[in-house]
Amino acid sequence: MGAGLVTDLYELNMAASYLRRGMSGPATFSLFVRALPPDRGFLVAAGLEDCLTTLESFAFEAEDLGWLRDAGFDDATVRAFAGLRFTGDVRAVPEGRVVLADEPLLEVTAPAAEAQLVETVLLNHITYQTAIATKAARCRLAAGGMELVDFAFRRTHGIEAGMVVARLSSIAGFAATSNVEAARRYGLPAAGTMAHSYVEAFPREADAFRAFAEDLPGPVTFLVDTYDTLAGVRTAVRVVKDMTLDRPLAVRLDSGDLVALAREARQILDEAGLRKVRIFVSGGLDEYDLERFVLERAPIDAAGVGTRMGVSADAPSLDSAYKLVAPASAALAARHPGRKQVVAAPPRRQVS
Repeated sequence: MGAGLVTDLYELNMAASYLRRGMSGPATFSLFVRALPPDRGFLVAAGLEDCLTTLESFAFEAEDLGWLRDAGFDDATVRAFAGLRFTGDVRAVPEGRVVLADEPLLEVTAPAAEAQLVETVLLNHITYQTAIATKAARCRLAAGGMELVDFAFRRTHGIEAGMVVARLSSIAGFAATSNVEAARRYGLPAAGTMAHSYVEAFPREADAFRAFAEDLPGPVTFLVDTYDTLAGVRTAVRVVKDMTLDRPLAVRLDSGDLVALAREARQILDEAGLRKVRIFVSGGLDEYDLERFVLERAPIDAAGVGTRMGVSADAPSLDSAYKLVAPASAALAARHPGRKQVVAAPPRRQVS
């Protein structure tokens, strides 16, 4: 796809006017976030890779040009759009870098029509992905030594959003994703356990655990809260011992008071001599839950973080803007005139 029509109509209208009037001089636009959302002290830049991919392939395909004619654009404008490609320069903060409000995440310098047409798609990529990367980073910082797994795929706002979340959570330091296609696409570790429906499909909980361990040769995580959580932990202990399982093992707690249940589960496992069996938790978690686990010293080894991270539930959007800062011919720019770039501060020398 050439991406020529992946924009708002007013961008096409302005670009058509620039082209008609021969306004082809370079213009610089700066993309930044005006203000941080509540409870955010920083942002994590993301979306640059998709922006560059879009710019490299930017064009109007034959089908796009036909739509423009049908929409009322004259032949001269359609011909001008037909030959348009992105020829400008991009300066940007690397993905994963911490940024603050009013700092440019990305700047584009290009002929006015080109720079104007790409506004919408650049804002879309940077705004959404920066919001998600920031939420994932907050979870990672709050979790201390806990391993985190991306569980967001079933709740993200679309399939491609799920791919983006898996990639960004990996950038933020998550150990794995449940999203198999994202794992394949980006070379990430895939991780998964079992659902309550699997346990319910067998006559007894122990039958489900035994079948799962028999049929899958790799690491095994038993979901223990389908019926009674602590009874489920004891059932898992019996199955592990009966089958003399000697591979990475865990029990998963998905509901209830996770701190109290983790402590009781750890005691049951340790008393059975299964100190290497890990405790994995899930169930609507975010950075505030993870921080609480750390502060209360819950014996939790890993956590699946899903919906609240995958949609950045408490800050799902950012007040982003794409403003002209160095026009080809104008007396004033809209805001903070002139090209600029965030530069990492040099390391400070320690004085002994």
